[in-house]
Formats: sequence, C-alpha cells, structure tokens
Amino acid sequence: MFRGIIFDVDGTLVDSNDAHADSWVDTFSEAGYDVPFDVVRPLIGMGGDKLLPKTIGVKHDSVEGERLTARRWEIFREKYLPHLRPLPSSRALVQMIRNDSLTVVVATSANEKEVRALLRAAEVADLMEEKSSSSDAEHSKPDPDVVHAAIEKSGVPKDQLLMIGDTPYDVEAALRAGIPIIAFRSGGWTDSELEGATAIYDGPADLLANYDRSPIRTGNQ
Repeated sequence: MFRGIIFDVDGTLVDSNDAHADSWVDTFSEAGYDVPFDVVRPLIGMGGDKLLPKTIGVKHDSVEGERLTARRWEIFREKYLPHLRPLPSSRALVQMIRNDSLTVVVATSANEKEVRALLRAAEVADLMEEKSSSSDAEHSKPDPDVVHAAIEKSGVPKDQLLMIGDTPYDVEAALRAGIPIIAFRSGGWTDSELEGATAIYDGPADLLANYDRSPIRTGNQ
C-alpha cells in the first residue's frame, strides 16, 4: 500500500496551463519574438530551462534567458494569477488523501516563489507538507530531478510513493524516478500522450468519485 502521494500542481490541482502558455507568448512578443500559443502550449509542464531553448534557442541561464524568465513571472503574476481557480474537488481530494494518513508532497517545475502562489490559487497550500520545485533540481521535467527531490523530502520509501500529474512530462519524470503515476486529462493531453500512467482520470473530481477503486486505495500499480 502507498504511504505518500507526490502531486504536480499546474493542470493537476489548478487550471493554469493555458495561463502559463499565454504568459510566455506575452513575454516573447514584448521582447520581439514571434512564438504563437500553439507552439508554447504543448511545452507547458517543462521548466524554462527546456522551454526557452525549444522556442527561441536561448539558454535559460544566459542573461537574456534570465531576463525573459523573470519578466514572464511578472506578467503571469500580474495578469493571470489573480484569475486562476482550483480544478473541481482539488482540495477535497488532497484532504481525502491526508485523511488516509498519507504524506502529501509537491513536485513541480515551477520555481519556489511560483509554487507558493500556485498552491494558494489551488486552495491547498495549508494541506501540503513538503514542496520540491525547480529550486531543488538542476533540470526540470521530464528529467526526474524534481521527483527525486520530492521523494527525499517525503521521508517515505520510494516503493511506497505514487505521483499524480497531468502531462507526458510528469509521466516520464515519475517513471524515470522509479515510481508509478496517476495521470489527469485536465491538463489537456490525450490518453495516448499519457501512456505509461498506472491509471488516467479526468481530474481531481473524477479520481475522488472513484477513490475507493483507485490505485491509491487498492495499491495496484
């Protein structure tokens, strides 16, 4: 049986994936780069260390990369963050998991400052025991660094942990870290794109409705 759950946040607990894509598009446009939404959106779930080279060929740790990353957060915080809402039943799902005496940990490619803001937007900040972010990892998802950090912070043996995420990058990162993952369609990806997940649900409400038969309760991997 599982003793801990590692949560992604964006697209998993809060409906924010489109907002992240829009904030990158705004940032690029302001800086003179023409990168459309349809190019950026499939990359959401990766960190800026992956997204910047893939879109405009800029390294994230270059002067330009750091400037764009900082500006992107400013735009996201001011224009999009105030309008974010939790996905239905996000808080109820996390509370149910805590009621089962499972450790709850966050693993996200967002930086530490963003994580705090996103957890507040998801209305679960007070329920999360530990948080791992891009600040704890050299490489963002789909590299497994941030998941390894979450495993360490959880204090739970790896074979007793399960992850919940919404992107193919979450699935790959979890599997490369050696833990199973439940995937949500709420992030905008198809079942075939989420291949490798132990189970796939529409989102927190769907998993909550089927909680007793889910891998969280049954231990099935």
